[in-house]
Amino acid sequence: MNVWSVAAMGIGSMVGAGIFALLGQAALVAGSATYLAFPLGGGVAALSGYSYAKLAARFPQAGGISEYFDKAFGVGRLSGTLSLIYLITLAVTVAMVAKAFGAYAAPLLHGVSNPFWIGVYGSGILILLTIAGSGMVGKAELLLVTIKLMILTGLMLAGVTAVPAHQLSEHVHPGVYGIVSSVGLTFLAYAGYGMMANAAGSVANPARTIPRAIYLAIGVVALLYVGLAVVVLQSVSPAELSAHADTAVAQAARPVPGHAGFIAVSVGALLATASAINATLFSAIQIAEAMSKTGRLPRAFDHRLWRGGTNGIVLSVAAVLLGMNFLNLNAIANIASATFLIAYISVYVAHWRLVHETHGSRIMILAGAATMGAVLLVFLWSLAQSQPWYILMIAAFVAGSAVLETVLVRRPPTQLPESSSLGR
Repeated sequence: MNVWSVAAMGIGSMVGAGIFALLGQAALVAGSATYLAFPLGGGVAALSGYSYAKLAARFPQAGGISEYFDKAFGVGRLSGTLSLIYLITLAVTVAMVAKAFGAYAAPLLHGVSNPFWIGVYGSGILILLTIAGSGMVGKAELLLVTIKLMILTGLMLAGVTAVPAHQLSEHVHPGVYGIVSSVGLTFLAYAGYGMMANAAGSVANPARTIPRAIYLAIGVVALLYVGLAVVVLQSVSPAELSAHADTAVAQAARPVPGHAGFIAVSVGALLATASAINATLFSAIQIAEAMSKTGRLPRAFDHRLWRGGTNGIVLSVAAVLLGMNFLNLNAIANIASATFLIAYISVYVAHWRLVHETHGSRIMILAGAATMGAVLLVFLWSLAQSQPWYILMIAAFVAGSAVLETVLVRRPPTQLPESSSLGR
């Protein structure tokens, strides 16, 4: 793999969740400053990308973040709990994107955004991709990425050249505090860059290729997010945004290219979210199976039920279906944003402990960790003021991961054997 192929993988994973599932939710918080919140989130991601690139270059195994935790903290409850937080966060992300799939499918096929049909289509695509396996969408990934980027670029250009129906000033003015708190949500739109580190074992020169690919992908996606944020705010009134936050991008297409644009964007959303579900779901399952093989999860977790299907897949999909059908998109997005930030801050700690091996800059690590830590604190404080119930859910998420690690672990070895590290 070269810089472009690795970057394309990252762009594909980021655009699916960031544009179609998060843009409307972020606009509800950031209002007229949404176009600022996204590049700020990209800046936080770029600083984190430095540590990911250094760690991926030094430890180019497919286990990615779990490998870094094991190397930094040893194979034990701490590394296991952090890996489990990340693993469950991926499952929550799948629930969010599946919900977004249903939110776009329901109005496209039935003309109304009915919760029943949202659940039916979101559950249906998840079950379909689980049964079909990762190969179905994986083989067409490049085509899907190309199609959705063409559709979104066309919408952005049409919106920029059209006479705006609304002014940015019509939307909420969040102030500095509101913008910083919204960065916690927009960061989730870039969280897919972490998956790019898993490609380190498939490139000839990871120390050079991975950093370039990460920064290229984040830069391209940030430009796309900013352009579309402006188009959405100019095309959708505050009242419409509040009513249709889950499908904000498709709503923006109605007054610009017209109903045909709405259909095109909705189809692009279905392709993009299906692709993102496929990639994230099966990445999570592979990590879970690797954790099972090293004693982090019960061995029954990777017991085969059918060709390509395991107990772990059934349990994971069942949990995702429950989250998707009983939580709203806003709740899922906020929980996933917080736990991604927690997991990625832990990567900074791991990098600090391994800096003598990666030869990274402690100043860059401290700068990135301080920035992400500030965003997390402001984000949590904002949630405590507006949605205190979410704070309890996030705390239960982290505590539950620690309890699960204690209950499920099968006496892991004190260190991984050289031939059986995660992801190999």
